[in-house]
Amino acid sequence: KAVVAGEGDVFVGAGVESMSRAPWAIPKPEHPRPVGHWTIWDTTVGWRFNNPRLDALYPIVSLGETAENIAAELNISRVEQDAFALESQRRAVAALNAGKFKDEIVPIPVPQRRGDPILVDTDEHPRYRVEGDQFILDTSIEQLARLKPAFRPGGTVTAGNSSGINDGAAALLLMSREKARELGLRPLARWLGSAVAGVDPGVMGYGPVPATEKLLSRIGLRLKQIGLVELNEAFAAQALGVMCKLGLRHEITNVNGGAIALGHPTGCSGARILVTLIHEMKRRAPQESRPYYGLATLCVGVGMGVATLVEWMDGD
Repeated sequence: KAVVAGEGDVFVGAGVESMSRAPWAIPKPEHPRPVGHWTIWDTTVGWRFNNPRLDALYPIVSLGETAENIAAELNISRVEQDAFALESQRRAVAALNAGKFKDEIVPIPVPQRRGDPILVDTDEHPRYRVEGDQFILDTSIEQLARLKPAFRPGGTVTAGNSSGINDGAAALLLMSREKARELGLRPLARWLGSAVAGVDPGVMGYGPVPATEKLLSRIGLRLKQIGLVELNEAFAAQALGVMCKLGLRHEITNVNGGAIALGHPTGCSGARILVTLIHEMKRRAPQESRPYYGLATLCVGVGMGVATLVEWMDGD
């Protein structure tokens, strides 16, 4: 939007998150000489300094509980969630074996105390083991079924059918078509628009539904015109709920696995799913009719959804 508004020529849209190093936070005391016990807050998934009075009126619901709410509302079973999670892992491992992530991952050298640096060029989060030059899926529906509910006694949401907590960074380069030509760059995709919508915080995972509907209405497209979708998998129940309400097809959604397999470093995920979407559009473009549209959408904790639509260009 800044490019369209003429506020600048070239922008880098980037996100970074290190959930493994998220600090413990201690709130400031309300009185000059505090006594008694202090609460330390874990900031892994963001802000947690709740106002007690607001909490009494609108209790904070954990993200996992919101997934349980969706599962209960739509009768999404534990078996369905585990099957979805396994398919996310299977697709990610298949993509690794096909080398699909090589073009979108920048190798990072990690210095060692002794010896040469280790070059990290492969996502470590998917459940795989390496045999020779092959990645082998290292989980099963039986293993997932043995996991205990993580958020609600007797619930269906587990660590296995939830997104991973990990670290990551992603970036996109944005500019006008004229500026790209001036710099001798070949545009891959054109940003068509974005939309944000609010939902009940208790079912925050539904956020992509109204955001996507608002975006498509604004641009004048129908969902069946979208050729590829990246939907952030905060939880299997959440992703299945969004797919059900929007009518998204499994065969064009998260075709290389989603956040259950790849992880969900929160500050990075929006950029990451767009990077993955555009790279997969590049692979499929020769077989697709024009115009070729891709949708990236995700939910946001405390009750929001974001959706972005791009059109494949390849230098057009």
